[in-house]
Amino acid sequence: MDIQEGAVLTGKVTGITKFGAFVQLAPGKSGLVYISEIANTFVNNVADFLTVGQEVQVKVLKIDENGRINLSIKQAQPRPPRQESAPRPPRPPRQESSPLSDDQPPLDADFEDKLKRFMKDSEGKISDMMKKTDRRGTKRRR
Repeated sequence: MDIQEGAVLTGKVTGITKFGAFVQLAPGKSGLVYISEIANTFVNNVADFLTVGQEVQVKVLKIDENGRINLSIKQAQPRPPRQESAPRPPRPPRQESSPLSDDQPPLDADFEDKLKRFMKDSEGKISDMMKKTDRRGTKRRR
């Protein structure tokens, strides 16, 4: 049997390791399915998906210069349909004023106004933080 890259073949699992599974394709020809190529989901333990003696369809990914054959089970199967996420519920409208948001900019403020307000708030917070760290430094020196 001539094995070529890209071919989809049926093989038998002959061994399971923590990094993948060995699959016999023909007498004297076997390849390795790495753990990342076993399923379309996360595989923590190969034995959860495969058993020794199980027949599987594999796709030949690569045959290197030493004759080692890299295989994939997940590429031999049809790709599962993408699950669409549920649409997000609409956000409630933002209130113009509330007791907690008195310092918030109005909804119609443009980018420049928002940037100026952000810079002013940031500078105030940084200066407060610097005052606190200066006090801590003087206490340690005493």
